[in-house]
Parts: sequence; C-alpha cells; structure tokens
Amino acid sequence: MPKFNNLDAASASDDCKESLVEIIESQLIPRLLQSEDYNARMGAQEQVYRTRAPLPQFDAFTEACRNGDSLKVNAIIDKLLGENVTHQQLFLELITPAAQHLGVLWEKDLCSFTDVTCGLAIMHQVTYRLGYEFRDGPQVEGDQSHVMLCAAPGSLHILGITIVADLFKREGASVVVDISASQAELVRAVSNEWFDMIGISVAIESQLLELKPLITSLRKHSGNPDAKVLLGGPIFSLVDATPELFGADVISNSPLEVLPLLKKRDLS
Repeated sequence: MPKFNNLDAASASDDCKESLVEIIESQLIPRLLQSEDYNARMGAQEQVYRTRAPLPQFDAFTEACRNGDSLKVNAIIDKLLGENVTHQQLFLELITPAAQHLGVLWEKDLCSFTDVTCGLAIMHQVTYRLGYEFRDGPQVEGDQSHVMLCAAPGSLHILGITIVADLFKREGASVVVDISASQAELVRAVSNEWFDMIGISVAIESQLLELKPLITSLRKHSGNPDAKVLLGGPIFSLVDATPELFGADVISNSPLEVLPLLKKRDLS
C-alpha cells in the first residue's frame, strides 16, 4: 500500500474524494447495514424510506459519530430502541443518511477525512452491536480475485486504503474495504466470505506489537485457509521488517509492485 500522510479534505485530490464517496455509497453503506440479504429484504422498503425524512435524532447522531462520541451515539440508539424504533428504521432513517451526509460533507470540503472515518467506524460498531452480519460475499473461490483491505485495529487510517482499493478494482479485482475497529470484528469479517488476499495498512509502531497475533487469528478463521496477507502503510517506510516476522506473505508500499499479486496464478 502506498505511503500516506494524514491529509484533510482541503488538501486531498478530487480523485481521492471520488474514490471515497463511491466506496461509501456503493460498499460501506450496504456493509454498515450488515443484513445477510440486505438488497432482497430491504430493497422495496428502502424506496419508501427514501421519500421520508430522517429520524429527528439524525443531526445529533451524525455529529456524535463525527466527533467520535460513542457514549452519546449509544445513548441515542438506546433511547430509540426504548421507543420501539425498529432496526430497519435505524438503518434506513438514521445510519444510512448519516453515512451519506458525511460523504457529502467530505466531498464539499466541509469536514476532514478523520471526521468521516471516525463517523463510519462508530456506525459500523453500532451495526455489530445490533447483531447483523454481512454474508453476501463469495463463499468459495472464483475466477475474480476477492480482496479485503483494512487498517490495523486502533487506526482509522483508510484514505490510503481507498486509493489502493480503487486501483485494485480497475485491475479487475473485487475489493472490500473493511472499517472494523477491533480484531474480533476483523476476524468475523474474514470468516464470513472467501478472500484471496487480505491487505492490512499499519500506521504506527505500536500496532506492530499486535500484528502477528492478528494475522494468526485471521488465517485461523479465514473462509479461505490459503488467503495471502499483504502488509503496507506508513510505518513500513520507517522500520526495517520482513513479512515472516509477522506471519505475512508480502510487505509493500508500492502499488505497482502489488498489482501482479491480484492475478490468480501469482497467488499460489
């Protein structure tokens, strides 16, 4: 994965903005909802909800997510559940419009990338709390490479990941960007579908300490026992490390170097 410095919306390129907004709307929002057959079960109802205003708590919920205030977010959810608001209403009248709104703010330079990723991560945690799991991805090997890209737990460092995801997709791969904040959530994600490659972006040195146990657990629970693990991110420009040290297959900060790995014959 390429080197990436912390950039706010004002200094990011238009291409980066387009990549992130596309990922939010076409991938992260459906995955946030975590419904096993989201499109089939909610598609018709979503058309109805689109004509309705978001829940009155929309502004407070969105701002709390953006500010990383998980206590307030969960208090809002608790109150709504206590008022018998259904999960479908929470997903379609609160979480979905909040995620879309963050994407719009980012696109218009009205919030930072950190605001967006923090907000999406908290929304992601809420869906896990509500007990929904995503199982719409492939369960067996296919002709197309299926890749999961994520940040090491403890980091919301996903702008670089969105750039790599866009590059991989242009090369014909199917790419999932996972924004899970904990090892347990990442393990659950890889156990739910078949991935040929798992790419992990590592931003800071302290994350290296937990990297080997994380990779060991991902391999143990992966839907594909032979999934290849790629490491990248800013820290590997600062430290000298080999993939074997962490139980990975490749360490790279060069997209051009990584692209051949997407070809099925190079994954063996």
